[in-house]
Amino acid sequence: MFDLSAIQSALCESGIQGWLLYDFRGNNVLAQRVLKMPHGFYASRRYLYFIPAKGTPQKLVHRIETDVLDHLPGDKTIYLRWQELEAGIEAMVKGSSKVAMEYSPRNGNPYISRVDAGTVELVRSFGSEVVSSGDLISMFESVMTEEQLQSHLEASKVTNAAYARAWKFIADRIRTTGAVEESEVSDEIMRHFAEYDLTTYSPPIVGVDANGGNPHYSTGTGADTTIREGRFVLIDLWAKKKTPGACYSDLTRTGYVGTSVPEKYTKVFNVVAAARDAGIACVKAAFAEKRPIVGGEVDDAVRSVIEKAGYGEYFCHRTGHNLAQEVHGNGTHMDNLETIESRRILPKTMFTIEPGIYLPEFGVRSEVDVYVHADGQIEVTGGPIQTAVVAILADY
Repeated sequence: MFDLSAIQSALCESGIQGWLLYDFRGNNVLAQRVLKMPHGFYASRRYLYFIPAKGTPQKLVHRIETDVLDHLPGDKTIYLRWQELEAGIEAMVKGSSKVAMEYSPRNGNPYISRVDAGTVELVRSFGSEVVSSGDLISMFESVMTEEQLQSHLEASKVTNAAYARAWKFIADRIRTTGAVEESEVSDEIMRHFAEYDLTTYSPPIVGVDANGGNPHYSTGTGADTTIREGRFVLIDLWAKKKTPGACYSDLTRTGYVGTSVPEKYTKVFNVVAAARDAGIACVKAAFAEKRPIVGGEVDDAVRSVIEKAGYGEYFCHRTGHNLAQEVHGNGTHMDNLETIESRRILPKTMFTIEPGIYLPEFGVRSEVDVYVHADGQIEVTGGPIQTAVVAILADY
């Protein structure tokens, strides 16, 4: 539901005079989400919706697509010529010294930057300072309803159980035939999802030895994809319920095909686990102290553990991402490496913490999902946190 009063309250609290939401041919999916555009919506002409901190919203739509914003409150202006479009935008932002748009200074956070530079220049030419709508996007795009949280928790039960099934599948095949392919394990996990009516945008990552050292490895594409005794296996999987608005569960765990795990794997895993736990502790401390915390702060806390252990160069991606209706949602990410994530972590949002160390011979990643309750309590979902590499032939 589009909640105008909540948006206007947020604008007043942040000292922003208005939020200008602009889209052209689907370039700004964030605006479409905030404006609750219908599923499959497409417009061929530019449209804008201005939400003032106080007062009546304003719509600006093209003459051949006059109804695109009819589901929203506010006054409508229709344009045809480009001169009328520019005049309409000027009228919208008149008197607003500070206007939020899907813009990021110096493109520090490209997940937010959905408005082209020319449109930002145009708004600035009318005397308004354009500021980032990043925190507003996090608030009105990634905050989860109770139903969405429950959908995530239900999916998490299935994704957690998928690991026991995958480890057992590997163990059984090793004992009967001596080997199993990465792709066969991936297929078994997909069967598990299908049996429990979950969906996913792509199959899981199953990477053996060096293949697991590639953070975005595609299962079955490595030089050696056969899992045998004495080998190390990384499994990253994600899925959600098929109901509208459902939110993903996204987990990564590791196992060793043997009855005991060699020290070289345990050593690296322990560093990754300590970094993961430092990230969780960082978020918990901030909310317990009732102080704002941004995604970049969590990334720094996690990364420092790995760097101090001497593996900094082998941790080559951000610490985590927003988790919502998409695996990589549009809310606050845990990142101060690839982007400048200055957005706050908000109550009723979810994100992953997933540090990794990727060596030439094997890779370790430990991924958990973290939910911030409305009262600031922190919950790690998806079953027990992995505290040791799974000894597959001993445990299954």
